[in-house]
Amino acid sequence: MSAELAVKAAATSPQPFPSPARRQVRPVIGVLSDGTAHFAPTGEVLIEDGRVVCHLCGLLFQSVTAHLRAHGWTKLQYCEAFGLERGQSLEGPDTRKLRSTAFSARLIFDPAIREGSAAGRARARAGDLTRAASAAARGRRFPEQRLKKNARARTGLHLSAAAAAAARARADLHLSDVAAMAAARLGFADIGALVTARVDEGTSLAAVSREMGQHKDWLHRHLPRLDPVAAELARRRRKQPDRTWLPALRRFGHPDVHAYLRDRHVVRHMTVQAIAAEAGLSQHSVLSALSRHGLTRTAHAAKRHAAALRAAEVASMLGFPTIEDYITSRRARGWTWNAISAESGQPQTWLRRHQG
Repeated sequence: MSAELAVKAAATSPQPFPSPARRQVRPVIGVLSDGTAHFAPTGEVLIEDGRVVCHLCGLLFQSVTAHLRAHGWTKLQYCEAFGLERGQSLEGPDTRKLRSTAFSARLIFDPAIREGSAAGRARARAGDLTRAASAAARGRRFPEQRLKKNARARTGLHLSAAAAAAARARADLHLSDVAAMAAARLGFADIGALVTARVDEGTSLAAVSREMGQHKDWLHRHLPRLDPVAAELARRRRKQPDRTWLPALRRFGHPDVHAYLRDRHVVRHMTVQAIAAEAGLSQHSVLSALSRHGLTRTAHAAKRHAAALRAAEVASMLGFPTIEDYITSRRARGWTWNAISAESGQPQTWLRRHQG
């Protein structure tokens, strides 16, 4: 028997000998406004043993939709009378599974079903189905089933909010414990005292976080919750960017950041990376300070300086003021690159790069 025939047999075949579950006598739990008694709560669909309870008689069926003919009702009348949404299924899970299997097969082999499905998807993509549903629902009261769903959703949100608040409280307690232990280990009464002392010395919050044994952004994230006063102090100090250079200035004896950077980058030709490592700051901090103090960054400063010294040494050895003058003189006399390389003792590639 095919899946489709199985669905029809399950939903429409007469059952002259009802199972004990179907013969169960249920009490009347309510009466509609027109006097119709019902045996299941309004706004709900009860499923027991894989079957659906009929509101009108209280018996169990695999498909109440097919059973409604016995009462002379339509599904629309049934849903409106008992506060159910119009799209609510009135079939048991086994029947729905069989119907889904049958429809999946028809979707593959039945051209009419395929065309209808394609047309429906096209209307959905264009928004026609949404607009039609909105127009059909306009002015119509929400069914009781929808109202109950909304109420359950709101209750769930309140529970989630309460759970989130409890989790936040536990997290705050954990942060306080971590901060207190770190401050005590470093010899301070609390996290506020630790941060205030370090910020006054010019230490960044990232450095203090690492000193505490945390990742560099720990204080940036959590200090406003732990100690708002210390967080505000650190925020004001960040507006004085040169304060973070104070430890390096004290260590190397320079009067200000401009003098230190000029000595290291312009005079000694240290790279940005080397300056950052020496000062204990990030490369971004060094680049910002160079720009702030009007000093031009030289990329690969150490290598460029070494290359310039080499070129000057070779030119002096050959009796020329610059290596470019030497190369120009020899090329003007018709020397080949091989001859120039042999005389100068330098590779042709290096000489070509210095050609004027």
